[in-house]
Amino acid sequence: MTLVLDKIGKSFPGVRALNNASLALNGGEIHALMGENGAGKSTLIKIITGVHRPDSGTVTLDDAPLSLASPRDAIALGVSAVHQERNLIPRFSVAENILLESLPVRNGLIDFRRANDEAREHLRKVGLDIDPATEVRRLSVAQMQMVEIAKALSHKAKVLLLDEPTASITDAETEILFHLVRQLRDQGTAILFVSHKLEEVLSLCDRVTVLRDGETTLRGAAMAGMTRQTLIEAMIGRAERPVIARAGKSYEGTPKLELRDVATAAGHSDVSFFIRRGEILGLYGLVGAGRTELIRTIIGKDKVTSGTIEIDGKPVRIRSVEDAISRFRMGYVSEDRKHEGVILAHPIRSNIAMTVWGRIASTLGLIGAGQELKTATPLARQLEIRTPNLEQLVGNLSGGNQQKVSLAKWLAADVDILFIDEPTVGIDIKTKAYIHELINGLADKGMAILLISSDMPEMVALADRILVMHDFRIIHEHENDRKYETASRAIMTAIHAAEPGQTRTAS
Repeated sequence: MTLVLDKIGKSFPGVRALNNASLALNGGEIHALMGENGAGKSTLIKIITGVHRPDSGTVTLDDAPLSLASPRDAIALGVSAVHQERNLIPRFSVAENILLESLPVRNGLIDFRRANDEAREHLRKVGLDIDPATEVRRLSVAQMQMVEIAKALSHKAKVLLLDEPTASITDAETEILFHLVRQLRDQGTAILFVSHKLEEVLSLCDRVTVLRDGETTLRGAAMAGMTRQTLIEAMIGRAERPVIARAGKSYEGTPKLELRDVATAAGHSDVSFFIRRGEILGLYGLVGAGRTELIRTIIGKDKVTSGTIEIDGKPVRIRSVEDAISRFRMGYVSEDRKHEGVILAHPIRSNIAMTVWGRIASTLGLIGAGQELKTATPLARQLEIRTPNLEQLVGNLSGGNQQKVSLAKWLAADVDILFIDEPTVGIDIKTKAYIHELINGLADKGMAILLISSDMPEMVALADRILVMHDFRIIHEHENDRKYETASRAIMTAIHAAEPGQTRTAS
């Protein structure tokens, strides 16, 4: 089986996404597709899966012209995809989502027992032990990602497209996925693998194609003998700029934010920590440790059941997210940018300005495009958001540019405390370096930052101190010495040694 895209062109209003892009997929191979955010990778995948039609160029399957009118056409031909942005129906069950195109029917009604049995088999393949009758909205981000992969497997694809499949899953889940991907390759499946994690690509893939600004700069090159530096230069046109570790500083005075013996409705207990102005406090833990849930509680999304939260040394009660933003000058960059970070159907200017609508509204409470543009334009320029204009819908932007918009709205709000959850998941190397510099710069200006990241090098480079969370408790604090070997060993030792009910230890 061979799928070939030759000299593909595709444009959207104000944006040329692809220009003479080419790709050849062969059965029995894992083929990497690489490039910066905005390079055209997702557009190419959407053409393969029938979401978009190319403006120019040809698509052939086994030398026969291929024209897809819809994703259903692609599925019928054995082409299936796991997209970077999840496409699950939240209030449907896991089984209904996995078998949506082929739900079993008995006497004119859906046979849920059979559907659950079939879904359970697909879940087993990806190592996910959950009840297929569970509503998808009850799952964690990592579990949703694995359900997406199980859904793709249910189609018995001849061509499987994986767009950032490991962005939201643990190392253990990644190993299960890679074992499965290699099995599918050995069975003759053609696999397209998109990832910004170079180590994954180098270890897993057989061939690689690289896009830059919508054009192919490396086509079907053998991965054997390929180096990290060669791939980076093909993607960005220059050598990699390494993550620069934040200079160690001493912090004095009253903490900007402090938690004392906090318990939450989400299940946390005895959580105590503080952040001072200008400090970046890291919060590390495996998926399900309770990090995101803790932030959601602090900003008023969930309830504090006991303990106290103090700001500038004074106990406070944060009743809602609006309360956190307007009264206590808090901001939250969510890990789920699609559903919580940005409004995809709104223009860039509105997304950036939304945190200050109350400030820029007229005396009648009206907000015009002019006021939004005055706020958004300098920030879009500062963050180098790639767009022809600020009227562009955020849904049309690449993942990296959507993340910049999510950050920009909190820069507009000029917050004192910023919670940042997985800031560079699915982000290309160039944008990742820029976001690291931005976070450092915000702290240097006096902002108190709580950083959640599952990227250990990122955590070690940015954080002044690192808290380790396990089972909704803080079990360890590491005074970061900016040495990866020391920090990673201390953090992982604490996690592996953790027992339910273990008390916090000092580094």
